[in-house]
Amino acid sequence: MIYGYARVSTVGQDLTIQKKALKGAGAEKIIAEKASGKNTDRKGLKRLLGQLQSGDALIITKMDRIARNVKEGIELIDNLNEQGITLNVLNMGVFDNSPTSKLIRNILLSVGEWEREMILERQREGIQEAKARGLYKGMPKKYTNTHKGLQHALELMENRDSNNMTVNDIAEETGISRATIYREMRAKQK
Repeated sequence: MIYGYARVSTVGQDLTIQKKALKGAGAEKIIAEKASGKNTDRKGLKRLLGQLQSGDALIITKMDRIARNVKEGIELIDNLNEQGITLNVLNMGVFDNSPTSKLIRNILLSVGEWEREMILERQREGIQEAKARGLYKGMPKKYTNTHKGLQHALELMENRDSNNMTVNDIAEETGISRATIYREMRAKQK
């Protein structure tokens, strides 16, 4: 069977172009997902790998769709080759265990990992610049000091001697997580 695998990193991105290319290349079944490529621990990829059998073919549009991590990408591709599964990268060709395939695979995976690290570096630089200008405050708090559920949770925490409630009980009753309750209690004590 010929499988296709399509991946984009964010919810706002679209899989249509990849799916169309995979179908055009003969993919009979396509697994598509929206997940980061930083590692190979992805639901859709795991499901796909569980379905592949010796003699099957896997088609991807670009090497970085399957992995953006050199070590995991090499392991994944080596495992596919050892199982007798053909990997076809549409913009590069078929990858097997030949020395040339291994060289090109390693270069492409290295470029993918480098590209991801450059994106993260630019993001960190942008955040630092925005912080320096006072424009970046981090993630907004989910609960403000006026949130009724949070206030109720803090009151229950302060009266634990009389109400005999555990933190788990309070979290369950108010819908506020234990971590948030503890963090807010620490902030209140300062």
